[in-house]
Amino acid sequence: MPRRVLTGRVTSDKMDKTVTVLVDRRVMHPLYKKFIRRSKKYAAHDEENVCKVGDTVRIIECPPVSRRKAWAVVARNGQAVDASAVGVSA
Repeated sequence: MPRRVLTGRVTSDKMDKTVTVLVDRRVMHPLYKKFIRRSKKYAAHDEENVCKVGDTVRIIECPPVSRRKAWAVVARNGQAVDASAVGVSA
C-alpha cells in the first residue's frame, strides 16, 4: 500500500527535531452541497531542524518515531529534505 503524502504549513517549530504541520482540505457538506474547510495538525519528524514557522512542507507517512509522530518532512518550500534517518525514501 502506498504511503500517504500531505502538503501543509508549519505552525510550530519549538520542539527538537519535530514540527507541527497544519493540513487543510476541502470537503463538500452532505446536505448543503457547499465546500467547507477542514484542517488537522500533524506532528512530523524534521531531522535537521531546518523547517521554520510559515514554511510550506510535504510530509509522508513513516514508521512511528514516537507516540504522536508517524510522519516525516520530505520537502520544504519545494526543496527536498533528507529524511533517510527515519527510513523514508521518497
